[in-house]
Amino acid sequence: MNVPDQWVVLEIKTPKETIRKVLAGWRGGYLHGDSWRLNSGIVETKEFDDYWDFHGASGSVYRCRKDGYGMTTYMAQIYNSFLASLSDDMTMTVLEEYK
Repeated sequence: MNVPDQWVVLEIKTPKETIRKVLAGWRGGYLHGDSWRLNSGIVETKEFDDYWDFHGASGSVYRCRKDGYGMTTYMAQIYNSFLASLSDDMTMTVLEEYK
């Protein structure tokens, strides 16, 4: 079970498929910097009062608190690097429906 401090859901569209992934971030401290992960692709979503559970294709679960929706500065840098590396026939957007 992964429980990030901050998170967003990305929707990636290619000519062949549309996939949704969790971009998750954790704040570090003095000795350890911030970290991030991108899940393998959402295959199941369960909503609860205070959080979402996103089940990934690899079997992982990301438990994302609703009040943690959004990106850290580090996550925004990662997102922007993803955008810069997309081919011309791909798009990637941050979905607001899980806010």
